[in-house]
Amino acid sequence: MPWLETDTMQQRVQFIGAYSAKLYSMTELCQRFGISRTTGYKWIKRFESEGLIGLQECSRAPHHIPHQTTEEIIQLILELKKHRPTWGPKKLRHRLQSLYPTIVLPAFSTIGDILKRHGCVRQRNRRTPPKHPQYPIVKMDAPNRVWCIDFKGEFLLNHPKRQYCYPLTVTDGYSRYILCCKALPSTKQEGVIPIFERLFSAYGLPEAILSDNGVPFATTAIHGFSKLNIWWLKLGIRHEKIMPGHPEQNGRHERMHRTLKDETTTPPEKTFPMQQRSFLEFVWYFNHVRPHEGIDFQTPNDLYAPSDKRLPKALKEPEYPDYYEVRIVSDNGYIRLHNGSIFLSSTLAGETVGLYEKEDKIWSIYFYDFLLGRVHEEERTLII
Repeated sequence: MPWLETDTMQQRVQFIGAYSAKLYSMTELCQRFGISRTTGYKWIKRFESEGLIGLQECSRAPHHIPHQTTEEIIQLILELKKHRPTWGPKKLRHRLQSLYPTIVLPAFSTIGDILKRHGCVRQRNRRTPPKHPQYPIVKMDAPNRVWCIDFKGEFLLNHPKRQYCYPLTVTDGYSRYILCCKALPSTKQEGVIPIFERLFSAYGLPEAILSDNGVPFATTAIHGFSKLNIWWLKLGIRHEKIMPGHPEQNGRHERMHRTLKDETTTPPEKTFPMQQRSFLEFVWYFNHVRPHEGIDFQTPNDLYAPSDKRLPKALKEPEYPDYYEVRIVSDNGYIRLHNGSIFLSSTLAGETVGLYEKEDKIWSIYFYDFLLGRVHEEERTLII
């Protein structure tokens, strides 16, 4: 073991004394003190040139730092952090690089150290990240493959009448482009359907929509059908739902919600128009200015393009093969099958379904090309 840890200075003095006594060779002396020959010669050289002062520990800090961050760059970093308090070192660096392309900026870690030194970083307790539940989520590998939707949790406006605001948010899963952030007074589907009509008219139709299992996106009816997702199905849009209790399966959207909350609702505005104006300013900045680490620090606007699949002027009625039996769902959700009836869902009231006898007395029931389930003609219980 090198110099005894209890009193390093004393050990060095004893080493010099033993060396001066000439009782040991350099190799033996270094072995006795448990140090290398290189270290031994270093301390002898220091003692001969500086005396006992030379045996003291010197600072390891470099005398000159050629790449030290200048005060001007530090001020640029702190000024941008002041205006964007939720941004981290990586976003700050990429934004500054685009604003000042001729300036050599420090590394991400150095920017992080600068923010810590100036008290700009709030320490957070680290949690173990949850394991992915291994649920097959659709691939988001191109614009409009999947749109992600949700209601950002309700919050009270800063108004004496205590009005609640429910922001409806829609994003493109691939590019992170925010298609909609609308302040609504409730989650009722009557207020949601007109918004999607405008979105489909402006951006075209996605292949799939990913949501949680809450209203108005899903209900407790068969297959979670609601009037909203039945309309999507008629348009040829596949509705994907995350597993209950697993918001991380819609993680990109949830991450956007955290930024939305930090920058637009703390504190909230006084009225719906004022809150909506705050949302629109956030959406523009999020889509066109804010660099995103998940897409290689590009902006969503760099990657997004509207869908080629346009909203039809009229919904196409379902077409079933000639060998299917066609039924119209009654107002109370039943269809007739020979001498009896089968309950489907009142959500499908007035819709046309097709029945196909797959095996003897075993019927498959379809709505467009979606298999609702199968039923035995005698038992009359739909098996989803």
